Amino acid sequence: MTNTPNAFFEIIDKVSMLRQFNLFTDLTEEELQDLARSTSIKAVGKHRYIYRSGDESEYLYVLINGTIKIGNTSNDGKEVIKTILHPTALFGESGLGSLKERKSFAKAIDSDVRLMQIHVDGFKELMKSNFDFNLKVVENLGKKIHKIESRLESLVFNDARTRIVEFIKENANNFGRKVGYEMLLKHSLTQQDIANFTGTSRQTVTSVLNDLRNSNQIYFKRKSILIRDLKSLA
Repeated sequence: MTNTPNAFFEIIDKVSMLRQFNLFTDLTEEELQDLARSTSIKAVGKHRYIYRSGDESEYLYVLINGTIKIGNTSNDGKEVIKTILHPTALFGESGLGSLKERKSFAKAIDSDVRLMQIHVDGFKELMKSNFDFNLKVVENLGKKIHKIESRLESLVFNDARTRIVEFIKENANNFGRKVGYEMLLKHSLTQQDIANFTGTSRQTVTSVLNDLRNSNQIYFKRKSILIRDLKSLA
């Protein structure tokens, strides 16, 4: 009984956190509390796995802080990054369907990754009882599929330089900060991460970045890229 007050305040804290994410904003207080009971908060260290291919799909996640990557590892140990996620992203939804095991890994890129871990059963119950929430989840999945299709088209139809430039532009548009007439993109990716995401090599990424710098289109350091003119970047 002595833990009851602590448990109550823990639920309230989780409800307050859930309200910060667009996916959950229309839920009632009772629904949020029910979902919070299926939820735990996790901190994940840099380069640590959240889950691996072959793990059970019993949880899904909402990213609170930091950056993670979703991908696969080939038989020869090469990493292929399928998507890079930032705060408020929902991921690990494979358990909502018939897949009992993960087909991909999720791995922390930053040293300060925090996430909400939600048990699939509690999430499914909420989807069954709330049609609007169900629709919101489906729309979220639809947007993910669209992004994956766009990436596949880019891999098929665009050359390596174009894919790398598009990667910089997309991330600058989504996560960059205007500095005068320029755009500053801070990130936690290595050049190998960018290569694994764009289907190129680290040497190619280095070459393209150096060429963009030499033509005064960008200036870059280890964890940031300053883009002189985003519209004309090519």
